[in-house]
Amino acid sequence: MGRTFHGGFMTAQFDEIAHALGDTRLDGWLFYDFRLSDPLAYRILGLSEDGIATRRWFCFVPAHGRPRAIVSAVEAHRLDALGVEKIVYRSHDEMIAALRTVLGGARRIAMDYSPGCAIPYVSRVDAGTVEIVRAMNIEVVTAADLIQRFEATLTREQLGSHQRAARALRAIVDETFREIAQLISADRAVSEVSVQESVMARFAARGLVTHAPPIVAVNEHSADPHYGPTPKHDRAIRRTDFILLDLWAKESAPDSIYADFTWVAFAGDRVPEEHARIFNIVADARDATVDLVQRRVAAGEPVSGREADRAARSVVEAAGFGEKFVHRTGHSIGREVHGTGANLDSLETLDDRTLIDHTCFSVEPGIYLPGKFGVRSELDMTIEDGRALVSGEPRQREIVAILT
Repeated sequence: MGRTFHGGFMTAQFDEIAHALGDTRLDGWLFYDFRLSDPLAYRILGLSEDGIATRRWFCFVPAHGRPRAIVSAVEAHRLDALGVEKIVYRSHDEMIAALRTVLGGARRIAMDYSPGCAIPYVSRVDAGTVEIVRAMNIEVVTAADLIQRFEATLTREQLGSHQRAARALRAIVDETFREIAQLISADRAVSEVSVQESVMARFAARGLVTHAPPIVAVNEHSADPHYGPTPKHDRAIRRTDFILLDLWAKESAPDSIYADFTWVAFAGDRVPEEHARIFNIVADARDATVDLVQRRVAAGEPVSGREADRAARSVVEAAGFGEKFVHRTGHSIGREVHGTGANLDSLETLDDRTLIDHTCFSVEPGIYLPGKFGVRSELDMTIEDGRALVSGEPRQREIVAILT
């Protein structure tokens, strides 16, 4: 599309960053890394993480003018792939002088940090480095919104990979519950770990990969949001047991995007009233968030991660279980299952970033009753060209009674 290249990096990306900086009244975006401390910088700048990276480097992309880099004499070729002018330093003093030169005239810049570490996913620059820049009478602001725009937005191909993974996971959920039912009906052994292994085998059969095996949690184990079964703490699955299955995976091709679902089931033919009641509250909370996001996006109105969280949390609080909803409503999804875009969060952090086009995120409220059971219902959403879509429909409407 008329783009030129500098060692594999499209100069159009610099132009897009400069345009975005103009929209935010920033003088520039200063990227910084030490020993691969900021993988976001590598992704956004199109750099490979391969090779030796033991010294500090900077790259300043201004709103007006040409980008410039600062590299150590020990690793003078570290940023050659960017094809930009660079200053090579040897000593600490020379590094500071180079920064003063590169940032000359700048008064307000973005860096990959988050005030008060409010959004840990984007808080990559250490406090000392921020202090160095501020000592030059430069205001440093968070690059959180820029990071979402340049790292968390997805191409059509990536959105397609997410949708394919979502369809595969939905099928695996159904297959897994049927398998559990068959084994119980045949009086054959089945457990949290054996189901986990079965799901992993189904991933492999479909060409899916994951960074960690799924959560399979029975009865009181489901009240631990991040319970992970192990051979040492394995639990057999028997009749009248409650089962929570949380699974996440993506295609193996580079830059594929995760899907992430949680479904719950009951190993019997009739779901207990208490379980059904808690599920209905959780499902109503989930749907309140989905409805808010879809309504705002359709109207062309912004909706923040904090607002999306409050939509679900208010339903749970009104039902009297606010203290039992111990985590955020949802998280950004990307090449990692927990991405760098806006999270649906007014609890753990106050994420005021807007949910923007071409992003993906989960919606997963939960109620956890320690010593008894926990219910979480998780689906994914994407925003695509002004439409907010639910991935992997149909969503769960009731606890699956797998022995019906």
